Amino acid sequence: MRLPLLPILIIIIVNIITDYVIYKQIVKSGTYRWLKYVHLALSSLLFLMIMLVVIIPKKAVSNAILVDIMWVIYCYFSVYIPKYIYLLFCAFANIPRLFKCKKIKVVYYSGVIVSIILFFTIWWSALVTRNSIDINQVKVSFSDLPGGFNGYKIAQISDLHVGSFGSDTTYLHKVVNAINDLHPDLILFTGDIVNRQTSELLPFINTLSQLHAVDGVYSVLGNHDYGDYNKWKSELEKIENLQLMYDLQRQMGWTLLSNDYRSIYHSGDSIAVIGVENWGEPPFSRYGDLKSSYVNLNDSVFKILLSHNPSHWENEVVPFSNIHLTLSGHTHAMQILFKIGNLRMSPAKMRYKYWGGLYGSDKQKLYVNIGIGEVGIPARFGATPEVTLFTLVGSND
Repeated sequence: MRLPLLPILIIIIVNIITDYVIYKQIVKSGTYRWLKYVHLALSSLLFLMIMLVVIIPKKAVSNAILVDIMWVIYCYFSVYIPKYIYLLFCAFANIPRLFKCKKIKVVYYSGVIVSIILFFTIWWSALVTRNSIDINQVKVSFSDLPGGFNGYKIAQISDLHVGSFGSDTTYLHKVVNAINDLHPDLILFTGDIVNRQTSELLPFINTLSQLHAVDGVYSVLGNHDYGDYNKWKSELEKIENLQLMYDLQRQMGWTLLSNDYRSIYHSGDSIAVIGVENWGEPPFSRYGDLKSSYVNLNDSVFKILLSHNPSHWENEVVPFSNIHLTLSGHTHAMQILFKIGNLRMSPAKMRYKYWGGLYGSDKQKLYVNIGIGEVGIPARFGATPEVTLFTLVGSND
């Protein structure tokens, strides 16, 4: 969690000015004068909380404290963002006063209503949407799918970021039960199981080990899983952190694929499940090696690739292989998603060409899962945590 000092101080100064303007409005109104004391007390409390967050060295604290910091920052901005909107409406409402006319009360009261709605939306996204599950059932067809895999069901999950849940396993129990109720033949996890260090995974070992599929659970690492975002005392400590990741996934009964593959057999046929380590564009780490992960990337075997970052698909998978289905995560849809009918909009589109959903053609497809957990803010604005259930079918079915 990076908190640049200068921008934070600018924000704090702007918020002090915001509070002062609102305080003067309350005093000038002459009604509900007790509000000025409530406003002053809450503003002072939020100021002290955010100053405490600013001075705490983020890389030196435990994950539990980081989770608390995340919620403090969220609480702080859940108050001030609606205040900004309110003052913006106030400014428009008072424009006529420049011409010695009355302020537009309907604009003023609209600002009050919009700000209140925004405040509750912010907390709905943190307390409700964040703890929901969206099960997307996707049928993917391929002309050369082996007959034995027609109707085969694969559940994909991604970006658990368990550190954001602290040690509370309640929600992940709900996710595990939802996946098991789908009775998938295979479960695939596409990276970012933790935020900064493997120890975040310890409270969730028992929960995640309860995931069950006939042909097992396979996983890859994401950019957050290597410990690159943590401050280590030595390189050895970082290496031990990664070794613990391997050990814990094995303990959970998951098969971690690190530039490797496994053959899956079903009804007399087989497919290959390939897993590469994280392959990301700067500033994200690049450990993936597609060419060493499988013997012949252009052979006739039906292949499914697990690759955390969807940019890998366009840059290496499509040009250098005939891999049929690539599964990725990483984007979270930036935890903001608006849905209007079949139209889906997310700011992630400005950063990622492939940010969520199904892409590609009959021969090569990519699916980007928007993940379960979150990073930075403990909320999802319309981007409900996703479990994807794929059904593989031949083109003639």
